[in-house]
Amino acid sequence: MFNNTHFPRAKKFWYMGKLYKWNHPNIHVMSHALHYGTSVFEGIRAYKTSKGPAVFRLPEHVDRFFHSASILSMEVPYSKEEIIEAIKSVIKENKFESAYIRPLLFYSFGNLGLVPKFSPVELTIGAWKWGAYLGEKTEKGANVYISPWKRIHHSQLKMTAKLGGVYVQSTICGMEARSLGYDEAVFLNLEGNIAEGPGENIFIIKEGVLKTNDKTESVLEGITRASVLEMAKNLGIETRIEPMTKEDFLEADEIFFTGTAVEIAPVIRVADGSNPQVEKKEYTIGSGKVGGITQKLAKTFNDAVRGNIKEYEKWLSHVYD
Repeated sequence: MFNNTHFPRAKKFWYMGKLYKWNHPNIHVMSHALHYGTSVFEGIRAYKTSKGPAVFRLPEHVDRFFHSASILSMEVPYSKEEIIEAIKSVIKENKFESAYIRPLLFYSFGNLGLVPKFSPVELTIGAWKWGAYLGEKTEKGANVYISPWKRIHHSQLKMTAKLGGVYVQSTICGMEARSLGYDEAVFLNLEGNIAEGPGENIFIIKEGVLKTNDKTESVLEGITRASVLEMAKNLGIETRIEPMTKEDFLEADEIFFTGTAVEIAPVIRVADGSNPQVEKKEYTIGSGKVGGITQKLAKTFNDAVRGNIKEYEKWLSHVYD
């Protein structure tokens, strides 16, 4: 029924304590989450190291997973330790050296009122081989589109949680950007400042200073984002956490996305479509090529996640201890 064409090398997934073959169907079509987006999830990566596969910042991801569940009033049916071991078991069972990992908690089959009074919380974990989210643009630099749709505001919903239903906005605007010929979208917030991408945090560099925003600007403060901030400080790069205006963004010397799926991906061109009443205008960022600080941070990150920098081994959970 289900093949793994778009989930390379995925053979089995974990569901409520058992491992199932990838093509095994076991979710009822009247499950609450399917209709209302009442789910929470994490995106996690495991990388190949000299000691076998290692999961990047696994405890932090699981902590956020539980935080997200609390926002949806979910009683998680497993402990953090049990979920960590389940994630490792999926990597072992599929014999992955590296993988993208997707844990998902969701309100399952029970009732279809908006409030899931009789729908139990269930957990599934899948993993597959997944390269860079933006493909070759991760090396060459992406062309992005500032959407006219404003990011969901932190006064409307807890943006510190990864709620499945919230990502409908990301899907819509990501598809719109690609339909117009761009690689990814960028959101402004209700204040008109730069918020984030559909699934990425944003950094800009101006005159050697690295800057990103925080949750007050309606962003999810990503785990990769936090890692980049720490690496930048250790490399002697001045960092600031403060609002970014659209002008800051368009006049930056360098721009890059961060996130588990996207890792570190540079942006070299921007189309401003934020005002649908005005013809969109295109801008080249810096020289139009991937900048030096972005390259330096990307190299440091790639070495760190693969266990090549002792200072950052604290971030790695080895699957085969």
